[in-house]
Amino acid sequence: MGEQPIFSTRAHVFQIDPSTKKNWVPTSKHAVTVSYFYDSTRNVYRIISLEGSKAIINSTITPNMTFTKTSQKFGQWADSRANTVYGLGFPSENHLVKFAEKFAEFKEAARLAKEQSHDKMELTSTPSQESASGELLSPVTPESINGTDDEDGGVMPGTPQHTEPRPDPPTPTLPFSHSSTSINKHWEAELAALKGNNAKLTAALLESTANVKQWKQQLAAYQEEAERLHKRVTELECVSGQTAVIKSQKTDLNQTIEELQTALGAKEEELERLKSEMEDASEFQQQKESLTQKLQATEERNQNLEARLSALEQTVENTQLERETFRSHLRSLLELLDGKIFELSELRDTLAKLIESS
Repeated sequence: MGEQPIFSTRAHVFQIDPSTKKNWVPTSKHAVTVSYFYDSTRNVYRIISLEGSKAIINSTITPNMTFTKTSQKFGQWADSRANTVYGLGFPSENHLVKFAEKFAEFKEAARLAKEQSHDKMELTSTPSQESASGELLSPVTPESINGTDDEDGGVMPGTPQHTEPRPDPPTPTLPFSHSSTSINKHWEAELAALKGNNAKLTAALLESTANVKQWKQQLAAYQEEAERLHKRVTELECVSGQTAVIKSQKTDLNQTIEELQTALGAKEEELERLKSEMEDASEFQQQKESLTQKLQATEERNQNLEARLSALEQTVENTQLERETFRSHLRSLLELLDGKIFELSELRDTLAKLIESS
């Protein structure tokens, strides 16, 4: 999308309560990455923060915005386009100072970019209305191309107390077989990669949606300007006198119309590219769902294997108990047999002595 991150930090994200306009509402469960982005195609600076696949901050920096430090670790700014006030809780004062410096730097860059755009529009705009002295004035202003400036909202009191993020509990491990564990890890790695791609595509889709809306407005403005210029050309052709001046104005108007038509074609191509990217994102979503189903099937097979393994272990234990019982019976029989053999040997000796004495 022509947008690159130029500075990142970590902070807890808050938004002002829309009902009370006094209390802060946390929009992130823990500290997340907050980044400044520069869109080279639109020449604008933005603040973006994602939690998973959800964009919790998407704020375009304008010259009228102000970043206010309300404490040593907390700062805020108002975004009238989003109709809210954002608040950031930083881990240290140094992080807050760096973020505020970058905000001021990019705010000044946004102001310069706006002035350059204003100068460029004044140089390239075509006269369309006649003034009292006979000069032609163009109704096209920078505001009709780039949108009106935002006004900052008031600074809201009440800095929230920040808490350190709690570590996630460790995942319990179960005695799976080697093959089942390797298959499970393989699917989990692929699922994690797809989740990361899905988050990136979601952010790109959000940006694409915003760009599409803005380009549609610009296309409508270009079409209205083209129709107005066509009418102006017709009027100038009907006016008699000052033939050379009228021809020169007609040439300029035709050139402007061609430029607008070229811009319209470029915007249409960009819209087609965005549509193809949205289709690719839907394909990635289908792949994610398929892998999720396979992972669930693998987990079910692992559970079945665990049940069978438990049954086999119980059978082995029962067999060992039966063997021990059988061995104890054999020992008892051997002891009994030894006693009987001893008694028979004594009886034999007694009989032999009786025979010898008789």
